[in-house]
Order: sequence, then C-alpha cells, then structure tokens
Amino acid sequence: MTVGCLALNASYEPLTMVPLKRALRLVIDGKAEIVEADASRAVRAARLSVPHPVVIRLRTFVHVPRRFRRQVTNTFLFARDGYRCQYCGRPNDALRPRESLTRDHVIPISRGGLNVWTNVVTACSTCNTRKANHLVSECGMQLLTEPAEPHFVHLSWAVRRLTPTQARYIRLFYGETVVRELARNDRLRAS
Repeated sequence: MTVGCLALNASYEPLTMVPLKRALRLVIDGKAEIVEADASRAVRAARLSVPHPVVIRLRTFVHVPRRFRRQVTNTFLFARDGYRCQYCGRPNDALRPRESLTRDHVIPISRGGLNVWTNVVTACSTCNTRKANHLVSECGMQLLTEPAEPHFVHLSWAVRRLTPTQARYIRLFYGETVVRELARNDRLRAS
C-alpha cells in the first residue's frame, strides 16, 4: 500500500513525499499532473474520479538550493549511521534493554564542538557514557566512519518507504547507489 505520493519538480527531479490528499489537491488545482498511478485503485468523489497517484510532477519549476541544510535530528542521524553505534558497531536491535542509541558529539560541546553533521555520530548509551566529554583519541576509542553531512535525498527519504515505482524515479535522477542506501536504511530500520 502506498503511504504517500512522490512529488517531482517540473524537471522530474524528486522533491519529497506528499500525503495523498495534498497530491490530489495539487492535481485538481492544476498545479501538478499525475505521472504514475496505481491502476488497481481510484479516488472517487461525488462528481470526480481520479486515478490513485503514486508519482506526480509539478507543472512549474520550484528552485531547490543545492546545499540543502537540514537541522541535525536523532531520526535523521540514526538513519545516516545505519542505526548502528559508530564506536562499537552494535546495531540498534543488539542493544540490551537498558541501552539505547544516542547522539554523541565527536568534539564535545563543553570543549567547543558544534551540533553540526560533521561533529555528531550515533552512539550506544554505553559508549557515549564511556567517552563522556573526552575526545575520541583521549579515551582510546575509534570511529567506524567519519561523520559527514548527508545528501538531502537521504534526509528526505530516511524515514519513508518507497514503492518500486517511486524508487525508479529516484534511481533515474540520483543513481542506483542512492536507492541501494535508502533500501539498506529501510531494512535496518525494520530489524
């Protein structure tokens, strides 16, 4: 079942997922057109029947800044790091009942670190407590991956599931690697 509808820019660049009602409103108002629809379902009203949209395209181009800066949130941070502690490597489902995933600042805020993508990683509560307000080198710990700001596509779809039809548009515009990473994050989140 499709939870939302993929909205494409006029250039066919994937923008975001929109709720079904919003997609229908855009189509009915003439601001978007249906590119792909679920043939097995239709949305019916008293005077109107519209195919169930899966992918819509805006009729006018919307400018999207290339350097899309998204605020760091735990939801997006955990998705970026694959729901895995970046110190010990344990995935979320391997943590003990009293443990949880947390946000750790590589350079602690108390020592001048900032709350930015390049300074935060996912850490289990045990590793975060062990590191405390020290630098990684000071406590003998090592990062599995260097923190980096994720591409806005990863952030936009980090907490959403794509249908195969929607994934095809992501693949066309951003390549197979992005689709594989999004699918990997879906599998990690489901486990």
